[in-house]
Formats: sequence, structure tokens, C-alpha cells
Amino acid sequence: MGVQLGQSGSRRGRRKHRPMGEINVTPFVDVMLVLLIVFMVTAPLLTVGVPVDLPKTKASQISDDQTPMVITIKDDGSIALQNRIIEPEELLPRLEAVSRAKPDTRIFVRGDKNVPYGEVIGIMGKVQSAGFSRVALITKLPEDQ
Repeated sequence: MGVQLGQSGSRRGRRKHRPMGEINVTPFVDVMLVLLIVFMVTAPLLTVGVPVDLPKTKASQISDDQTPMVITIKDDGSIALQNRIIEPEELLPRLEAVSRAKPDTRIFVRGDKNVPYGEVIGIMGKVQSAGFSRVALITKLPEDQ
């Protein structure tokens, strides 16, 4: 009376697993297609801002790692801080609050080409009086380049 261990005849509960030779890429492709659709839908929403007709210039672009704050002056005289329209009286207190928290923030001023030069300079003066020293104007490059 002997017990046979490890023989091929006594493999009741065990199955022999062989490594797969092919990778199933169907779930990967499904995930990639869903991500592609999500990015295609959300990408246009990321560039939404206050519409303004910028003047054109041949100046080079400024590259900076830190996200700047943008002040937009529309042709009807309304002012937007980032993408939100605010009252002109609200601009200085909001800028002073940001200046206290982050005084080295870069401020970009976007003015419609139909806005009088004096209004743009007035906004830049408010920005400087709030404590910011890094103020720049945003323009659009001409199409002939």
C-alpha cells in the first residue's frame, strides 16, 4: 500500500496553467477611446474667456512657469478679472488682496483695440498701486507671419 505523490494520475483539483502568449488589448483600447472623447469635449472649454479683439504686434511671446492673472478691458468698458466680469470699483480691493498673498504674481492686461489708451493706462496704474511690479500688455500676432 503506497501513496503516489506528484504523479500525473492524481491531479484532481489542479489544472495546469500555461502562460498566455497574447495580450488582450481590447480593454486598453476601450479606455483610450473614452479618454479621447473626454479630452475632445473638455479641451474647447479650457480656452473659454472673455471675448476681446486684441491689437496686433510683432513682439515675441513671454514664457513663464507661473500662471499669470489676466485683466481684460472690453470695448464696452467692462472689466474682467480672470474670466469673471467685475465692477470697476471692485478691481483695486481684489488686486490688493492678491498682492498681499502673492506680491510676485505677473499681471497681464488685455485691452480691446477700440478701448481708449487712457483707460488701459488707468487700469495699469491701479495694478501698480495695488503693489504689483510685473505688469504686461497682451497683444495678438499679425496673421501674415
